[in-house]
Amino acid sequence: MNKISFNIAEIITCTEIEGPHKRLAIWFQGCNLDCFGCFNPEIKLFKKANIITLVELLKIIENSKNENNIEGITLIGGEPTLQKHLSILCEEVQKLELGIMMFTGKLYETLPETLTKHIDLIIDGPFIMSKLDTKRKIIGSTNQRIINVSNRYLKDISWFENNDEYHYEINIKDKMVINGEAI
Repeated sequence: MNKISFNIAEIITCTEIEGPHKRLAIWFQGCNLDCFGCFNPEIKLFKKANIITLVELLKIIENSKNENNIEGITLIGGEPTLQKHLSILCEEVQKLELGIMMFTGKLYETLPETLTKHIDLIIDGPFIMSKLDTKRKIIGSTNQRIINVSNRYLKDISWFENNDEYHYEINIKDKMVINGEAI
C-alpha cells in the first residue's frame, strides 16, 4: 500500500461546506474534461502537486475522524476518477465507517462498479455554464445529478436543496484557504 499514491491539490480536514455533516474534502490534481467556466481551473493542469501515499492519506483521514468527528469524506477535483487507485482508497475509507461523496464530470453509468460500490453518493455530469444551478447548494449546473448509491445520505438530500444563503469557511494553517460557494 505504500507504493499506491495520489496527486492531491488540497485537503481540508474538516469542512461543513462540501456536503452534509462534518467532512474531510480532497481536491485531486488534474482534469481532462475542460469544462468552460470551471470552478477550479488551477486544478485542471496535469502536474505533480502533492503526491501522498495511500497510507499517509488514510492516516490524515483517520486523524480527522478522531480529532474532528467527521462523518465522511468528499472527493472533488480536478477529476477524482483519473486517480488510478481511487477504488482502493474508497474501500479503505469504508473500513473506517465513513461516508464517501464524490463529484465527477463523468456520468454515473460510465463509472466502473469496482469504484461505485465503495461510494455512497455521487454528483455526476460535466459542469455546463449555460445550465448554471442557482437552486442547489454546491452543485454547479442543472444537468448534474445526485446519485444516492448506498442510501447512506438519503435523509440528507434536502441539504443540497437549501441554497437560500451562502456559506464560507476560512481555514488558516500553513496558508489561508477560503472555501465556499461560488457567487
